[in-house]
Amino acid sequence: MRITSNEKVLTCFHIVWFHETTGLLEAHLSALAMDAECLECMPCVQPVLSAAEEESCGEGDDEIVDNETGRLQQDQLPETLQLWGDEKDIICDFEPPLKPFKAWAPTVYTCFDKEQYWFAGYQITIQESIEEYAGVVWHAAKALCHYLEENREELNLKNKKVLEIGSGTGLVSIVACILGAEITATDMPNCLGNLRYNLSRNTKGKCLHNPEVRELVWGQDLEANFPKSSCLYDYILAADVVYHHTYLGELLETMKHLCQPETELIWANKFRFNTDYHFLSQFNTSFETELLAEFPDSEVKIFKAKHKAG
Repeated sequence: MRITSNEKVLTCFHIVWFHETTGLLEAHLSALAMDAECLECMPCVQPVLSAAEEESCGEGDDEIVDNETGRLQQDQLPETLQLWGDEKDIICDFEPPLKPFKAWAPTVYTCFDKEQYWFAGYQITIQESIEEYAGVVWHAAKALCHYLEENREELNLKNKKVLEIGSGTGLVSIVACILGAEITATDMPNCLGNLRYNLSRNTKGKCLHNPEVRELVWGQDLEANFPKSSCLYDYILAADVVYHHTYLGELLETMKHLCQPETELIWANKFRFNTDYHFLSQFNTSFETELLAEFPDSEVKIFKAKHKAG
């Protein structure tokens, strides 16, 4: 699955396998599109076999599914049944029937995409989900990871207390953790399962401090859950938390609550809508800000902010 920057798409893939008594295996791929960034969909060819081809397919052995890559093994299929190109990480565990003449009902396998990244000297595998905007790695997260890695000596995250707002899939928190930070990754309650999974699988044995995952609903119970007296952070990180949603006021309130006089806030965002620039104006008014980096190809800007006295 490849995410581009023109529109937003979240996709659910259902692969339905039918195994009939003739040994014929067919695959059907369907996609549900929702509001997220544009996706280059996998090419899918649904073969239409003649009667002679169906008979010839039934005479041979069943097709084999390679569990490691989730693909039909190309060298064991007739040319008309080669369904996939070079797409990766679609995992479908298909178990052949024990009784070949049993009547079969279709089985549905829901597959999620995995993205591979290389930051801070490690390959990072991110499990994406289809449930929320937070389930996809966006351009600003990748840009912020690149910035953290390229400026590791200046930022010196080793043993620093760092909190990420709106961690999503956890890529930024993973990179910060590998770079030595004592990271707290936060997001909405329904996003925490996938966030914990990605943090656990990508930081084990690679970090100085085990990452912490906490619920943070912007603007709600901030002092109760993150009291200023004890929740003192060296850095607050945020990537692509500003987009077309109705909680921008609560987000700014959360940033101001967490960003204390000794805290440095680093915010990366792709600017898409007028509301994004309106938030930027309020952000500049609320903090002492500085533009750290720009990525014109992805329309991402990275800002540094400090607490404004008074």
